[in-house]
Amino acid sequence: SSLGSRRAVVPGGMAARQACWSHWAVAMVPSVAGTAIRPAPGLGVIVRAVPAGADRITSGQPRPQARGGCSWHLAGGAAIGAAQAAHVALRRRRQGARGVALRAVESSSSSYCSAVGGRTRISNILNAADGGRSLIGSEVVVCGWVRTVRKQKDVTFVKINDGSTFQELQIVVQEGAKGLEEISAQGAGASIRVEGTLVESLAKGQEVEISCTPEGPGIRVLGTVDLKAYPLAKKRHSIEFLRTIAHLRPRSNIIGAASRVRNVLAMATHEFFQERGFLYVHTPIITTADCEGAGEMFRVTAADPPTEANAEQEEFFGEPAYLTVSGQLSVENYCCALGDVYTFGPTFRAEPSSTSRHLAEFWMIEPEMAFCDLKDDMDCAEDYLRHCARTVLEKCGPDLDFFAARVDKEVIERLKLLADEPFKRITYTDAVEELQKVIKSGEAKFEYEVAWGKELQTEHERWLTEKTFKKTTIVYNYPKDCKAFYMRLNDDGKTVAAMDILCKGVGEIVGGSQREERLEVLDERMEAMGLSKEEYWWYRDLRQYGSVPHAGFGLGFERLVMLCTGVQNIRDVIPFPRFPGNAKF
Repeated sequence: SSLGSRRAVVPGGMAARQACWSHWAVAMVPSVAGTAIRPAPGLGVIVRAVPAGADRITSGQPRPQARGGCSWHLAGGAAIGAAQAAHVALRRRRQGARGVALRAVESSSSSYCSAVGGRTRISNILNAADGGRSLIGSEVVVCGWVRTVRKQKDVTFVKINDGSTFQELQIVVQEGAKGLEEISAQGAGASIRVEGTLVESLAKGQEVEISCTPEGPGIRVLGTVDLKAYPLAKKRHSIEFLRTIAHLRPRSNIIGAASRVRNVLAMATHEFFQERGFLYVHTPIITTADCEGAGEMFRVTAADPPTEANAEQEEFFGEPAYLTVSGQLSVENYCCALGDVYTFGPTFRAEPSSTSRHLAEFWMIEPEMAFCDLKDDMDCAEDYLRHCARTVLEKCGPDLDFFAARVDKEVIERLKLLADEPFKRITYTDAVEELQKVIKSGEAKFEYEVAWGKELQTEHERWLTEKTFKKTTIVYNYPKDCKAFYMRLNDDGKTVAAMDILCKGVGEIVGGSQREERLEVLDERMEAMGLSKEEYWWYRDLRQYGSVPHAGFGLGFERLVMLCTGVQNIRDVIPFPRFPGNAKF
């Protein structure tokens, strides 16, 4: 919005592309009602968005810079609606529901499983819209780890999970079935291959189960387990105990569910930015720059532990180097050349904190947008969070049901609120006044002081989101002394164009700002904060050679997973947590 608007050049020959920004929409489809819309291969196409809902598709004159391409003005509502109608018509011409379900299972089954002769993921059966009923009568092969073995007089019940879904698939093994003797000697933790017929289940809470009869291939034990030594018996384990067996804890319900949600959020992140034309940039892990200016960084050296003998040993990189605390400064270089970019990778902080909200190694998502201001930054961050919430609600149903039942009963409602309700926006100054009002009235009593110029603490942030506004809240225009040197100074000379997004249950989830693009102002801020201009010479160069307004934000990925699962300790939403005193596994 800092420029008003601009066009995007999209490569020709694309089968389909859709980009939606609030009330704007653009779509390119291979055919609409049988009429091809396709530029010549290799040509550029100028695409201009028109307000969604306009009922026209027109073509303009070719532009020279398009090298023969056409300027298409695609009405969002018409193009997208036509594409959706075409897909619906195609589906209706296919076979019945049973055939569609069978093909869905076949197409989404694991492709790399020749060691067991092929298999179907349990999620493709149980997560189907009908719970797998349309597959009844089919012969299927599943592989996974045993959860329970329960033997009765004429039948043995085995529950198996392969990690693809929270749900377990029940296997009914009849007397005389192949592999019955072997599986009866095993228990939780053993790995097996099961081949049988999918039948209707009479048990509560499941639609289908696999029946293994004496005539069928039956069960094959792939990996045995010592029942007395296996630490994950069929009982509820404390989360603290699970951290001591991080190599096995992915088999537990809570870590398995958190891992699947983490995966969905990672994919949703890339989908969101890629669909909007952002370029994914790999920023360095080893750096000589301190983005936050806090000095809490891990030193990187090839030297032995310091002694008098090697005290003068030359630095491997020629100067002191550290593990990065942020990729922001690096990705800004690419933003100022390639436009909209983002980085998503590990970052590190040598902060001696053992709280439930801090890690020494964590992942950060950091987009950076050229030609953008603080409003654009807030809009993008809000769109991203709502996209993530919608995606988790859509794709992680069984896992969310578990979290709601066992971890946080409000997690699903919180995600629905995040996905559906526009965020509240309030300046820092107004937020402080709101908090001071509840203190004065006696409605609230905080541990930390609320005063203009002081940072908002978690207790203040949660009060704003959970009591005052009862929704996700963006606080912006913070005092300059509370924020980093690179944030753009506002005209009042007291505040910077910075924003934090506060969510119910977790407090701050996103921090961002418009960056200072004026060299003289940047130099003044660096001098005031005691930072060396020589060390940031390359960062200052961006302000000397074609400086542009730009903005970005950072989001701690683990905190996003906590928000979407209700898990209270950050150590339980990352595969192998690193914190003071622990770097095992």
